[in-house]
Amino acid sequence: MNTHSNIHIGHSACPHDCPSTCALDIEIVDGRLGRVHGSKDNSYTAGVICAKVARYAERVHHPDRLLKPMVRAGAKGEGAWKEASWEAALDLIAERFLKAEELHGSETVWPYQYAGTMGLVQRDSIHRLRHAKRYSDFFGTICTNPAWTGFAMGAGDLRGPDPREMAKSDCVVIWGTNAVATQVNVMTHAIKARKERGAKIVVIDIYDNATMKQADLGLVVKPGTDAALACAVMHILFRDGHADWEYLYKYTDDPKGLERHLKTRTPEWAAEITGLPAVEIEAFAKLVGETKRTFFRLGYGFTRNRNGAVNMHAALSIATVTGAWQYEGGGAFHSNSSIFGLDKSLVEGHSYKDPHIRALDQSQIGRVLTGDPQALYGGPPVTAMLIQNTNPANVAPEQRLVRRGLERDDLFVAVHEQFMTDTAKLADVVLPATMFVEHDDIYRGGGHQHILLGPKLIDPPGEARENLFVIEELAKRLGVDHFDGFGLTARQHLDWMLGKRGLGSFDSFRKERWADVQPDFETAHFVKGFGHADGKFRFRPDWTGTAAPNRPPESIGIQGPHERLPEFPDHVNFIEAADAEHPFRLATSPARTFLNSSFAETPGSIKREGRPELMLHPEDAAMLGLAAGDRVEIGNPRGEVVLHVKMFEGLRRGVVVAEGIWPNSAHERDEGINVLTGADAIAPYGGAAFHDTKVWVKAVQE
Repeated sequence: MNTHSNIHIGHSACPHDCPSTCALDIEIVDGRLGRVHGSKDNSYTAGVICAKVARYAERVHHPDRLLKPMVRAGAKGEGAWKEASWEAALDLIAERFLKAEELHGSETVWPYQYAGTMGLVQRDSIHRLRHAKRYSDFFGTICTNPAWTGFAMGAGDLRGPDPREMAKSDCVVIWGTNAVATQVNVMTHAIKARKERGAKIVVIDIYDNATMKQADLGLVVKPGTDAALACAVMHILFRDGHADWEYLYKYTDDPKGLERHLKTRTPEWAAEITGLPAVEIEAFAKLVGETKRTFFRLGYGFTRNRNGAVNMHAALSIATVTGAWQYEGGGAFHSNSSIFGLDKSLVEGHSYKDPHIRALDQSQIGRVLTGDPQALYGGPPVTAMLIQNTNPANVAPEQRLVRRGLERDDLFVAVHEQFMTDTAKLADVVLPATMFVEHDDIYRGGGHQHILLGPKLIDPPGEARENLFVIEELAKRLGVDHFDGFGLTARQHLDWMLGKRGLGSFDSFRKERWADVQPDFETAHFVKGFGHADGKFRFRPDWTGTAAPNRPPESIGIQGPHERLPEFPDHVNFIEAADAEHPFRLATSPARTFLNSSFAETPGSIKREGRPELMLHPEDAAMLGLAAGDRVEIGNPRGEVVLHVKMFEGLRRGVVVAEGIWPNSAHERDEGINVLTGADAIAPYGGAAFHDTKVWVKAVQE
């Protein structure tokens, strides 16, 4: 305790769905949060965190936090509630789940969760209840599928060079991620390389965002055309003698076949597709070809198109053509998610999971809840749900279907939440949830290499309870609390996981705060071979036969137009292309001070973001007779949304961007941007194409 300032410093990790997973030093004053700082002791966080997490006290001590269980007292969505005890609320949930099972069988109940917290105990314990009760399984598709699939198709594993090596690079290529807004520590290490080594920073994205403003070379492409750029770059590398043939013969499957395939993928060909001038493509390829220590930091954004897995595989292939993997500060990195080795079998109840239970696609919740037979995979309707850690009425595609489904009178929904979100407003029971400083958990950083502890630091307000409490109490009422994994506290689960990983116990790990589990150079850089059985990087991927982290369960099968996936890296045009009736392509990019639907309730973030706006090129605006600040309606066959025009020159003609997931209530008509986005599956292993939407744009008629 610091007697001069009366501030105690607690140590934790950011719980949000961000690859940075920052190590945090948190000021605590009389049981309340003060300022939150990035830990200077952690070599990846390096003392830097985003502004929204620095102001986390705004969330924890927000006056609108849910504090008591509530039961609906009027029509769905009407806003009439009555307070209830935890006992009564949990009894009601269990009663309705059991009644639903009697009518339709166990698969009629669908526990639905995602990444509102990335803690392995609080996030994933819902699966233990799911498997014990034989409820419908959950195929998570809203985030990582196309990115992880595309990377695994080439490299055979989900790992890569130590991301701290960016600081040792001579060129850092930040591709398809607005790192300033979404993973700030990428910039920490890239800018260090610039300052200490004179490294060049290249940013590739669909608009001139905050990250591109930091670039030495910024390339603005049309959405869904990244593979065309990658192919033209590789064409130039082969043409100009920058391909490392010794490396290619040793480490890849068919380099000569790739060279032949790329003969016609010229810069001029790519310019027509991407909107980039051929001279910019030539300059980028020359820089990469002449700079052996080039580090490709590949993001998620450019994979959220219907051809997203192909885009990732093509971009990844560039580092292999140059042999950049051989050098410290070189190669390609997307995620280290395969290195952590934390055993979740007890938390998730793997021993009693039945593979014959049907799985339902997270992104197609709207179709599921409105009875689409294909989305239900021949099983019963969903008539009961427990929702934790996610806000599908706001963040899921095909929002009108989602809302229509949640409003069904025969659907019972319990939501465990921190605020009255768009989803909670449509629930039958709402339970108050803790935040990360109010419970124990453990985290792993996909964007780096640390396992981090997040111990409870303060008491929760009101009657807020952790996710694990809800799962345990429902298990008792539903008669499955005798299954392995139930009856344990969060700390006991953590003791088990840490012990299995050889990292001690909760108490010993609390002293360490984190563990650096980065593999050695040879493993990280695939010096002994890539992750496929033959050790070769695959330019010719087996699109439907390759093991990957997000491969769908057999009950769902291969997804999307997989039969049209290319033999070699290529541009495949099964994006939702603009047409005469929908001449614009919309991307729903992240806002700097929101994180999915989190932080959209905090005063600092709302002030920074202002209001829902549509970035529109001035020449497109002039063509439509629109001025800055005008109200516009954008739409497609899925619906229409009203936004205000923001003039923005930093995108291609015919491309529009709406940043952030604002609450539906922040929009006119109470409908948010995901009214417009589709839930078509991305080939071959699923995913949601949030940046792949055709729309029309017109002035609002008064």
